[in-house]
Amino acid sequence: MIDRRKFLAILGATVAAADARLRPAFAALPEGASGSMPTGMTERAYTFFTDPEVAFVKAAVARLIPADELGPGAVEAGVPYFMDQQLSGAYGAGAHFYNQGPFGSVTPFQGYQLPLSPAELYRVGIAATDRYCQETYGKPFAALDAAKQDEVLRGLQGIAGDLDLKDIPGTPFFARLLTDTMDGFFADPAYGGNKNMVGWKLVGFPGVASNYSDYIGRHNQPYQVEPAAMQSLQQADLSADPHGHPMHRHANAATGRPPTAQDWPDAPAEAAYVWSSGQRIFV
Repeated sequence: MIDRRKFLAILGATVAAADARLRPAFAALPEGASGSMPTGMTERAYTFFTDPEVAFVKAAVARLIPADELGPGAVEAGVPYFMDQQLSGAYGAGAHFYNQGPFGSVTPFQGYQLPLSPAELYRVGIAATDRYCQETYGKPFAALDAAKQDEVLRGLQGIAGDLDLKDIPGTPFFARLLTDTMDGFFADPAYGGNKNMVGWKLVGFPGVASNYSDYIGRHNQPYQVEPAAMQSLQQADLSADPHGHPMHRHANAATGRPPTAQDWPDAPAEAAYVWSSGQRIFV
């Protein structure tokens, strides 16, 4: 288990050393500014994370949503790149955060209560965690074996959930890391993650909304279609009905009709929507 006192001492020193040089670099971007390119035109070049930070993030998200028998994990889905693009833009700068203070939380229901922007939080959190791993295990986080990585992440998770530490800069780092990992795994691929819509395929999410009026009365029947992303609409890869609603391609397109329960006699009604959390830690 992570040495709570030691980690917090490292974290405090890291924040103090970084504060003066971080502030000028993270001025809020102008309204609408973004570090990403237009949908479908992105090049996979990191614009926020340094090389050691990329190594940390890839190792961390690989433990949060690992590749397994259910399919690809966060790394394969491009989650690190998604996070990098978000941190390069308005989200990373905290452009829509209220950051005038007062800071500090009293209850667990107040949400984020730190003066750090998400980009600052990542920079400080990664540096402190890597320094802790280096001093404790002689290696940075990315070089640890999976069991040690899980131990460190569980320790960070415990610190992040400690009410007594809510006001110490960097303690919500794990919560932000986990939330952004899930967002990148399930967001539209236009934002850099969910490559090949692997997250949507895992849970049976159809993607962009269609016209579901023909299915309202079909209770307990899975809606099994090929997921469709926003880019499919932009490139006219999907047909549209007379009202302009995209028409999903059904998984059993060979039959030429919408799916029914008879098409999957051995599958439970909710099969298309199951998320097997028991196989994926922290989620």
